[in-house]
Amino acid sequence: MSKRPLHNFHIPVMGIAFTIDTPIRVAQYGISSVISIIDDDIIEKMRKFYSKKFDLDFSAISVKVDDHRAKRITAYLNLVDDIVNQKFKAFKEDLVNRKQSLINFAEMLPNTSKIRSDLKKILSAGEITDSTLKHYLDHHLSPGSIDVNIMTKVDKDHYKDNEQLPIIYNDAHASLRGFAQSRLCSSIVLSAGMNPRLYSYIEQFEDFYPDSEHQLKKKIIIKVSDFRSAMIQGRFLAKKGLWVSEYRIESGLNCGGHAFATEGFLLGPILEEFRQRKNELIGNAHQLMIAALQNKSKPFPSEPFELRITVQGGVGTSEEHEFLLSHYKMDSVGWGSPFLLVPEATCVDLETRQLLANAKKHDFYLSDLSPLGILFNTVKGSSNEIIRETKLANNRSGSPCPKKFLALNKEFSSDGLCTASTKYQTLKFRQLEKEKTALISDQAQKQENKITEKACLCVGLSNSAYIENHIEVKGEDQGVVICPGPNLAYFDKEVTLSQMVKHIYGNGNVLSDAYRPNMFMNELKMYVDHMKKGLSESVHDMASANQKKWDTFRQNLLDGISYYENLFTNSSFPQHDILRDRNDLRSLKLSLGL
Repeated sequence: MSKRPLHNFHIPVMGIAFTIDTPIRVAQYGISSVISIIDDDIIEKMRKFYSKKFDLDFSAISVKVDDHRAKRITAYLNLVDDIVNQKFKAFKEDLVNRKQSLINFAEMLPNTSKIRSDLKKILSAGEITDSTLKHYLDHHLSPGSIDVNIMTKVDKDHYKDNEQLPIIYNDAHASLRGFAQSRLCSSIVLSAGMNPRLYSYIEQFEDFYPDSEHQLKKKIIIKVSDFRSAMIQGRFLAKKGLWVSEYRIESGLNCGGHAFATEGFLLGPILEEFRQRKNELIGNAHQLMIAALQNKSKPFPSEPFELRITVQGGVGTSEEHEFLLSHYKMDSVGWGSPFLLVPEATCVDLETRQLLANAKKHDFYLSDLSPLGILFNTVKGSSNEIIRETKLANNRSGSPCPKKFLALNKEFSSDGLCTASTKYQTLKFRQLEKEKTALISDQAQKQENKITEKACLCVGLSNSAYIENHIEVKGEDQGVVICPGPNLAYFDKEVTLSQMVKHIYGNGNVLSDAYRPNMFMNELKMYVDHMKKGLSESVHDMASANQKKWDTFRQNLLDGISYYENLFTNSSFPQHDILRDRNDLRSLKLSLGL
């Protein structure tokens, strides 16, 4: 019998390094989290670090070893699994032997949790044998899931002796194989859009199919921005006999890391559609999956597997958390950026954590830092930003590009270059020099800024783990790139894991005293600003297609505002400052010309 999760929140993947070891830190408490497995270099270094820390055997996997990337990932995930199980066993023993530990753990569980209620009764009863308590814990507790993430588009080709290797050695494919060959019984989170070749590759691994007892050892989670995307991707996989166990809805703009803006569709209406059409997702995919499994002569369940719908991006209060669970019937809520201020949970160096705690609302912004050409949430004043500005002052720019995971631009090379690399930027500046005569000074400066703003994410998003764990950082110093969501502006201090979990469940408060609009209003304002910026940048491009795009965007925002006007009036939406929210809605509607 599989045990239900202890918590109704999870910690999503953050960057490359910030959650690289989060399961080791928090899984014993039943908290699920997500590791990025795109960078095998940091994974190998962390495996060495934790092998030494827990006195475990370590044998390095050289880059010269065939399929080293997948093998490194498998080895690290197996190590994490071993350590989590070891810590979980020790944690249960501690709960049996120390009453205060049991009290503290019970206080961290959801208020509605039956396990919390049972533990409170056990504590109030006074007399209970160790064997009885141990039996209860063994049958009801389970560690949090050790899930993994792959950005599907980070799937660069690889070469050996100037010959392209088979597709299975591409970055994302090798990462998938590394997870599939591990001992983990958990989920892979696929993000950043659909990669048909990668999705098709999942077919090669038996752990993603139902076993003879109709259980899935490894599950698929897809991060989506709307219902249509979920339906398309779910059907694609179901036709291959693969079940999507969870759709993880993320706010288009009110999130950390890369931001994938919708066409003006807001989070509230998106959640409403999932609530109303969840059974359609289940029934449609189930029938397609059964047919595919029958064709492959594989076991198939008579009833659909469980389908979880979760949400993340901008949630900041227990009231919002509970509303998402109760009104929209979400199965879990992702709390990401606030955990960057929890040293027990995330891998963040002291300097960067202090920067985040002291940053104000105006310090968080959507940037063009990412070499992928996708908007990227960050904060002013990072060590990476300071280093880049210093280099520019000395007429230098770009990164040596040691890892090349994002060397995907083929403008100057068929092998691909990263737009944050020194090589690419040098070539781009030469090209710009030839075009300058046709550009006015202001336009030329904007083009130069666009080139030099790119940051080396492969290194910048990894360095925090090296610095915090005193692991040697080789090569040119590039500092730390940090990618919090704008919601972090309302959290202004380092807190303990217990304090953060109690905040989530309404048993404490770690927010700053500053006024904070609710999560829906925050996202709406970001979308209005996004549209205004887009219109101002395309003022000279009034082609019919562009005009139609922004007209549709505007109408979707207006529809979203109407939805919120009704929601704030006719539901149990948190009423902490509802009059101000309604006034803001009216103001935003007027700013959109209605």
